Amino acid sequence: MKDQFQIDISEEILQNIYTKVKNYSWHEMPDDGGWDYGTNLDYMKEFADYWVNKFDWRKTEEKINKFKNFKSNIDGIDIHFIHEKGSGSNPKPLLLSHGWPGSIVEFLHIIDQLAHPEKFGGKEEDAFDVIVPSLPGYGFSGRPQRPIGPRIMASIFNSLMTKILGYKKYIAQGGDFGGAIATWLAYDFPESLLGIHINILIIRHPDGPQTPEEKEWQERFKVEQRIEDGYRTQQATKPQTLSYAMMDSPVGVAAWIIEKMRRWSDIKNGDIESVYSKDILLSNIMVYLVTKTFNTASWIYYGRREEGGRFLPKEHLPLKVPTAAALFPKEYLEWAPRSYVERIYNIQRWTKMSKGGHFAALEQPDLLVKDIREFTKTLK
Repeated sequence: MKDQFQIDISEEILQNIYTKVKNYSWHEMPDDGGWDYGTNLDYMKEFADYWVNKFDWRKTEEKINKFKNFKSNIDGIDIHFIHEKGSGSNPKPLLLSHGWPGSIVEFLHIIDQLAHPEKFGGKEEDAFDVIVPSLPGYGFSGRPQRPIGPRIMASIFNSLMTKILGYKKYIAQGGDFGGAIATWLAYDFPESLLGIHINILIIRHPDGPQTPEEKEWQERFKVEQRIEDGYRTQQATKPQTLSYAMMDSPVGVAAWIIEKMRRWSDIKNGDIESVYSKDILLSNIMVYLVTKTFNTASWIYYGRREEGGRFLPKEHLPLKVPTAAALFPKEYLEWAPRSYVERIYNIQRWTKMSKGGHFAALEQPDLLVKDIREFTKTLK
């Protein structure tokens, strides 16, 4: 069963957020600041000024409500999702899963391209039925009673696709935790998958690296990630402690998310707005704030740790489901050599992109859409 849903945040909630931003008590940063210590203070002041004086949340609502939104209760959790039926007589079902610190906002501007390609110079026969859920605990979905990880979320999404929407087989795409969800779908529900398309290697093989090249990659990865591990460790171990600061500070949430989006993206000359407008950044941030889900969204890291972390069980590897890998050059989680990846996945397409980073759908939507479409043409 699915119920129609429309987003309409009360003016009281919006004004409460704007008042907290306006009244934020600014503090210091080191004189040689820049971005080396975290989100830059001068940028945050500029960002906050734009937030309270120029940003219009209602435009974001319009962009979301333009599509058909629904909620369905699955395993005791109300799951919100967009369901845009594709053009033509036989569109393929495509599940798009976001991650952290993302939201459905990442996909809003590619839904029409995927569902109605004929409006963008493409062919109607290449259309998809596009399904974009908010992860459990994120945005407009309800929360689990306690932290769950991507494996359990994959089970929920498979129920959404097969039991609620009635698809016998579908394609799953994702980056960040969406890539982990797609992988677990292929592991636990291969009979439901036509294929998966991932733009991140977030999963690991239990046997580890085997070749010298793979071992070099692992050592390099460990070194590069040491400086990025702080947020991840906090959210995977003591998310509740973090929540007391974040749930009462819109500026704190914004700074926490902006730092990641700047660090993980393919920006020019250190300028985050060379890729993202303030409106895009704020639309994504506000999804966390208007729904009061920063805390429950961070639970996925705790849930993943309880599920066993990044490792798949050795049984059933490599996966049988056809897989496309889209390698964007500025992905902060460096891809392993193909030899390693092929011990996990049934790689049918391996595309090295010319530009782009972690948030592929926002950074390079045309490249992502093209790669999904070309991969899908090979599936039966």
